[in-house]
Parts: sequence; structure tokens; C-alpha cells
Amino acid sequence: MPKQRITKEMIVEAAFEIARKSGWDSVLVKEIAARLNCSVQPIYSYCNSMDGLKKDLTIRVRQFVQEYVREYVALRSEEFGDDFFRAMGYAYVDLAEREPNIFQMFVLHEREGIDSLEALYETECYPDMALKIADRLHIDISKARMLHRNMMIYNVGIGAILATAGLGIPTKEIYEQLDIAYQAFMRQATEE
Repeated sequence: MPKQRITKEMIVEAAFEIARKSGWDSVLVKEIAARLNCSVQPIYSYCNSMDGLKKDLTIRVRQFVQEYVREYVALRSEEFGDDFFRAMGYAYVDLAEREPNIFQMFVLHEREGIDSLEALYETECYPDMALKIADRLHIDISKARMLHRNMMIYNVGIGAILATAGLGIPTKEIYEQLDIAYQAFMRQATEE
């Protein structure tokens, strides 16, 4: 039987599954090798350092989060109607509850070149979301960006609380708090 060729993608996926189950601290070369049923040599040849692997893993986590949010919004479209923006907030909370290790990595990874909340917004958010919000709510693009930025900060914060507090906080309470913030930020954005 020929030897299995270990690829970088296989290594990143194995690291992702380990981190998903047990957190970033559990991502060790020997654990990746065990998951792939290989020696540590192929892992070291693809990953010159754990920093490089961490960057690749961060990209994989971001892809997972984007896919998770997209699927959540699609599956709950009847409940939220055209309120895509609110549905995204609920999706992040649901993700934090169901995939706390992924959410923690998504939120807590090191970000280079971020020197303001606006820079964070520019880096992390879908570029056309503010345009969609402005069009849907009939508000100025600057107010739509402010609304989106405020909700992004709030959603990530409340999701981080949920992801790190475990299952102690009832989801209903989190959603109620999210709705309160949403309404407050919405009033602020739609005031003339």
C-alpha cells in the first residue's frame, strides 16, 4: 500500500478539528500527526513554525464562521424575513454557544495593523453590508456603517461572553439583550 501524501490542507484541517474540539492550546504537532496517522516530519515540513500554522488556522476559522453564518441566515430566513442584519447577530450568538472554541479563536486571534475600531470594521465586515443596510432602512451610508459597526462590536462582545461563560447563561436572555441593543442602535441610526 503506497504511503499517503500529507498536504498542507490536511494539516490545517486536522489542526482545525483539534482546535474545534479542544481549543487552540491542544493543537500540537504530535496531535496533528496522530490525527493524520503519520510522523511529525510532514507537519514540520509544511509548517515552519506554529505561528505559520496559526495564521492558516485563523483563515480556516474565518471561512468556517462565514459559512456558519450564511447557513444559519438561510435556514432561518422565514423567521427573520428580510432582516438579514438581525439574523446575523443571532447567528453569531448561536455560533458562540454551539462552537465556543471556534468562536474564541475567531474573536481572540491576533490582528495585525488594527489601530481603531473603524480599521477593525473595515477588515472584519462584508464590504457591501453597509450599503445593503442603508438601502433597506433608507438611511445615509455613514449611519448604516455606524449601526453595523456598533452591532458588530456588541455581537462579538456578547458572543465572547457566551463562549467563555459556558452554558450558564440562558440563550433566551442573550437574545433578549441582543434585541435591546439592536433596537437602541437602530433608533440612534434612524434619528434625523
